[in-house]
Amino acid sequence: MKPLILTGWPMPDFDFADLALDLAFFDFIWGQQPSPDELAAHLGPRTASHSHDRATHWSDWGGSQWKHSKSRKHRDLSLAEFCQHYETVELWFDVRPKAQMKLIWLLDYFRSYPQTVGRLKLRLVDLDMRALDKFGRWDPPAVDVTEKELATASTAWQAWRSPTPEACFDLLGKDLSALPLLRPVLIDLLEELPSSSTGLGASEMRMLELIARGYSLTNALFHLYQLRQTRIFSEWEYGYLLDGLAHGPRPAVAGLDEELRTLDRENLRDRHAAYLRSRLSLTEFGRAVVAHGEDFSRHNPIDRWWGGTHLTNDNLWRWNQILLAP
Repeated sequence: MKPLILTGWPMPDFDFADLALDLAFFDFIWGQQPSPDELAAHLGPRTASHSHDRATHWSDWGGSQWKHSKSRKHRDLSLAEFCQHYETVELWFDVRPKAQMKLIWLLDYFRSYPQTVGRLKLRLVDLDMRALDKFGRWDPPAVDVTEKELATASTAWQAWRSPTPEACFDLLGKDLSALPLLRPVLIDLLEELPSSSTGLGASEMRMLELIARGYSLTNALFHLYQLRQTRIFSEWEYGYLLDGLAHGPRPAVAGLDEELRTLDRENLRDRHAAYLRSRLSLTEFGRAVVAHGEDFSRHNPIDRWWGGTHLTNDNLWRWNQILLAP
C-alpha cells in the first residue's frame, strides 16, 4: 500500500502517496498557544462538535485527495488510529520553524501510541520546500522514529509551550542530534525575542534596516525572504509586526496606510490593498533604533506571544546571544 504523508507544506507532488495531509489548522509560531484540550480534540476522533467549514478536525485537511484514498472510510478516527491502517507513515517537515514546530507537536502526540510509532519514518528535508515545484529525483533520507526522536521532540515541545523562554534556551546545551533541523530553528526563534539594545526582534529590526536602505514597498519586506534573511513569520504576520512599528505612540516607520489602524485582521483583501498603497520610510526615532541609540520598547507597547511566553513591557524577556530575564 502507498504510504501516508504528514507534512508542513503541500506544494510538491506526493503522487507516490495514498494521501498527503498538511496539518495547517494550528500556527504554533504566531499568537497564543492552543490549549491541550484543543490539541487533543483536533487529533482525536471526529465528534459532533467538529466543524467541516472551519476544518477543526485533522481529516478536514486532505482536500480532494480523500476521494482517491483507500483509507477514506476511516477518516473519522483519531489520527493515531488512522495511521495504523498504513504500513508506513512518512513525516515531511522542512527547515522552516513553523514546520519544525508541527513536527515536534506530532512526535510528542505519537509518543503515546507505540503501535503507530512503529510505522513512522522521518524524512530529513534539509531545504525549504517552498522552492520545490516538483520532486524530480529528489529523495531525502528516511530514518526510523525511535524513542530518542520522541524524547527530544517531547522535551522541545514542552519547552516551547513554557511560560518563559528559559527551557528553550537550555535546549541549546542539550543533545538535539535526533532531530538535526531543530537547533537552527531554536536559535532563529530566540533571536525573535526583543533585543537587549533595541527592544525589537530580528524580523522587526531587519524590516527597519531594509526600509533604511530604500526598500519602501511592503512586497519586498514580506516576500523577498532571502533578502530579509529571517524565516519565522508568514506574510500577514510580518504585516502585523509592521503595524506595530508604524502605529505606536512613537512610530519607527512612516508611510504605512492609515486604514490599517482600523481594518480587522481577518479582512485580508482590504489589508493587502492597504499594504500595497503604502510607501514606507523611517522616522527620526526609527533611524535612532536602527543605530541602536533608542529602545523601541521604552516608548511603545509590547504585546505578543513567543511560544508560551506572553511578552509585554512588564514581562520583556530579551536576547543578546544570552537570555536576559525581565
